[in-house]
Amino acid sequence: MPKMRSGTPRRKTPLSRRLGQLAVVVVVLCALVITALNVLPDRRELRMPVESVVTTSSPEFLRTITGLFGSSLETGNQIDILQNGDEIFPAMLDAITAAQHSINFETYIYWSGQIAAEFAHALMARAQDGVEVRVLMDWVGSLRMDEELVQDMQDAGVQVVRFRPLRWYTLDRINNRTHRKLLIVDGQVAFTGGVGIGDEWQGDARNPDEWRETHYRVTGPVVAAMQGGFVSNWVEDTGELLQGALFFPELDETGDIATQFVLSSTGSRNYMHMKLMTVIASAQSHIRIATPYFVPDEVAVGQLVQARARGVQVDIIAPGEHMSKDAVRSASRHFWGDLLKAGVNIYEYQPTFMHAKLLIVDDVFVSVGSTNFDERSFRLNDEANINIFDTGFAEAKIAIFEQDLARSRQISLQEWQNRPLWQRTSDWAWSLLRTQL
Repeated sequence: MPKMRSGTPRRKTPLSRRLGQLAVVVVVLCALVITALNVLPDRRELRMPVESVVTTSSPEFLRTITGLFGSSLETGNQIDILQNGDEIFPAMLDAITAAQHSINFETYIYWSGQIAAEFAHALMARAQDGVEVRVLMDWVGSLRMDEELVQDMQDAGVQVVRFRPLRWYTLDRINNRTHRKLLIVDGQVAFTGGVGIGDEWQGDARNPDEWRETHYRVTGPVVAAMQGGFVSNWVEDTGELLQGALFFPELDETGDIATQFVLSSTGSRNYMHMKLMTVIASAQSHIRIATPYFVPDEVAVGQLVQARARGVQVDIIAPGEHMSKDAVRSASRHFWGDLLKAGVNIYEYQPTFMHAKLLIVDDVFVSVGSTNFDERSFRLNDEANINIFDTGFAEAKIAIFEQDLARSRQISLQEWQNRPLWQRTSDWAWSLLRTQL
């Protein structure tokens, strides 16, 4: 007879253990999918620079820009330029104090501090007087806000909403934020630009503790489109669709400036990126850019290089050593080589952090608002800009740009090439994360 094998018989893996292992695998796979959905930016329609077909001096330029990007031309507007916190915050607070019917306020940054408390108390006072007050703060951008202040606002009747908070049903959109800065009062007066609600923006850019900023007070027919920009994000988180005369009153012409209001939203066609590239492709003589975060994609680099090949002067002002995110400055430097070789002039602003956002093309077109010249604004954030077709306004912005240029230091190709090895390595490493910075 054959001998029986001796030894311990094999035990079957208990069902509970196998289920536990399966659960771990599922959790890991879900985490990887969620990470991929957030790390990979939205699609990019443009895969190469826009061809130079129209020019800023041609009659089809205005028709092309206003026809392509989702909103019409609005005439009869007035836009007041507000520089730095000493001008920006009083103008915004005065408008809030004068509100009679409604205040709609959307912002990326709302931090704690003196100016945060001033805005909160002004908003609470109007709500207690019966004005409908809605505040939409980005969840990430308002993490540093005092929660007691939020509660005080809500107790006073202010409707405070966090845009895309961390919930199970928002896990695939954690990285998609609203970067828009919109304040609309009574549906008649609006503000937009780059300012955040934080003490860093107070003052007059006199030292590193007072950031350089530009914001704009807007009246006229275009305010209705700006109100619509607020509503488009408010309805996402609340389900409330604002309509009627309370929010969209009849608007008279208040000036002679022609404008186009452009929104860029996650998940839809990225109008902001396409618009900026199209306008740059139309430049004939001069492109001026000021931005706190200059991290262009290859399309934008190619667009600027092609402009130089056409003989267009390109001046870019970016932050210098006074920078809110050193990683962004490092990633930005990595992409300067081709631009400097093409003759693009790159300057670093010296007195403080340059947070103003601006594009001027020739002397006829200006775009201002929340959009930075970086991949995050191009492909991840919800942004809002006003395009301004007015030579007088362009002249005023050129004068301010030249003032900022005088306070900036130009970076030469030789200086860029002579960076120490450790800096070049750091710049390259951070550039790999450019869509996330």
